[in-house]
Amino acid sequence: MISEAFDLNLLVSLDTLLAECNVTRAAARLHLTQPAVSTQLARLRHVFGDPLLIPTETGRGMTPTALAIALSEPLHAALKNLESVVRHRAAFDPLTDTRRFVVAASDNAIAVLGLRLMETLSGMAGQGVQMAFVAADPATIGARLELGEVDLLIGSERMVAPSMKARKLLDERFVMVQRKHHPRGMRPLDLDAYCALDHVLVSTSGGSFHGYMDEQLEALGRRRKVVLSLQTFTLVPELLSHSHYVATLPCRLAQRYGDRLDAFALPFEANGFSLFAAWHPRNHADPAILWLRERIAGVADAAGVD
Repeated sequence: MISEAFDLNLLVSLDTLLAECNVTRAAARLHLTQPAVSTQLARLRHVFGDPLLIPTETGRGMTPTALAIALSEPLHAALKNLESVVRHRAAFDPLTDTRRFVVAASDNAIAVLGLRLMETLSGMAGQGVQMAFVAADPATIGARLELGEVDLLIGSERMVAPSMKARKLLDERFVMVQRKHHPRGMRPLDLDAYCALDHVLVSTSGGSFHGYMDEQLEALGRRRKVVLSLQTFTLVPELLSHSHYVATLPCRLAQRYGDRLDAFALPFEANGFSLFAAWHPRNHADPAILWLRERIAGVADAAGVD
């Protein structure tokens, strides 16, 4: 059992040791000497009654024990919670305060909302405010919000876990796009023509040739011809500009490339999607993240209806 005199700094060291699995690298991150961190590791082993980290067979680095693996995520989350308590302020001043925000979003969300957000922040935030956009991986985003690695998610309703707080930003629909002067011409689409064209599909998970539109076509007993799969939306306009391919994109994204792409209504009743901002309940009252949420909501409102 941990005694009343337990040094909480040891938990910070343990968190770093479990992240690095190397005493030398952990010491560098903690700004301590290697012998000091080795001494801390010995104390932690005594407290937990477990080796926690054992040398690998190659002798390079260390491997966490089963107990260490079980401790890793809850320990990191607890330290992030404690950090939030320590740095909590009654207000946030973007002109004078220092804060680094991490926002997870697809490149579509970044193109439609993120770029406008940065334009907005340039006039109302000081140099102490930094913004990082990272990929929104559906398989890990829940854990990253839980651990405090990501402050905010901008994503579709499919990505928002029930345990997260969320706010709808906008509704979106899909259109088919082709390059200017495409040999198909400008005539309206029918379902046969749509399915027969060579389609580029965006698979945000990577490598799939079956997506949201294909699910909806299957419900109609139809199938389109997908010839190429990309992982990002913003590569599509460049590819279409130099080929006879077509793609089905969110309308607002397509509008950004109206100088090189023509857009057409889909020849069937296709479901759209909504973009949400989502965050961990722990950060619901954080004044800095509340400020960021309001800025993003303002950008979404300014985007207007399509």
